[in-house]
Amino acid sequence: MPIPPEVTGEEIDPDVRQELMSLPKGLAEDVSRNLVMVAQLIDEDPERAYEYSRIALRLASRVAAVREAAGFAAYATQKYSEALAEFRAARRMSGGVDLWPVMADCERGMGRPERALAMAGEPEVQKLDKAGQVEMRLVAAGARRDMGQLDAAIVTLQSPELASSAVHPWTARLRYAYADALLAAGREREAREWFAKALEADKDGATDASDRLAELDGVEFVDAFDETADEQGEHPDDEADDADEDDDRD
Repeated sequence: MPIPPEVTGEEIDPDVRQELMSLPKGLAEDVSRNLVMVAQLIDEDPERAYEYSRIALRLASRVAAVREAAGFAAYATQKYSEALAEFRAARRMSGGVDLWPVMADCERGMGRPERALAMAGEPEVQKLDKAGQVEMRLVAAGARRDMGQLDAAIVTLQSPELASSAVHPWTARLRYAYADALLAAGREREAREWFAKALEADKDGATDASDRLAELDGVEFVDAFDETADEQGEHPDDEADDADEDDDRD
């Protein structure tokens, strides 16, 4: 697959670049450029990101960072079984536990929420940093919901991190998940409160908390084009009607 010439591979994370130093220089550069493409495309065009990840994987399957990137690309395209295999390989190579929550979420994606819950109780969770532990809590709550255990999902999300007024990169998602679980349980007033708290913490627009709040408040959004046409006393269909009348006169 073509790679834009402006992508040099130097954009790659320094830790990943360090891993790739075990490869011949030319090969390391090719792998780096493909990994950059994965990172650039994974949110907007995950299918293309996946294709670039497969190229990197063919070139350097024994590099943990490559297996991890391939795992995330597969995960983004909902190829959960493949993603889990890549994450397991990356974990064996690196010896780290950072991928434990997303591995558990792959189990959910494969329709095995009970396995995700079992992973939430494993010793690896205690080795995660705070962000990883919050992520694991989100996955566990999702697994509870998958199993129809709404009340248990709500309790799972109740934690010091949820109660804290401090804002971290994961705060908005945690509050949003809690609000969504409350709403699913029919606790609308509390859900609205927590969607509002999620919105306060969501500086990057990572959630659609504002839309959910609007729905709860009964706010309807009107298309700007239709609104303008209405103000002018016209409607898009009116033009078609006028054209028909002109044809009739001709």
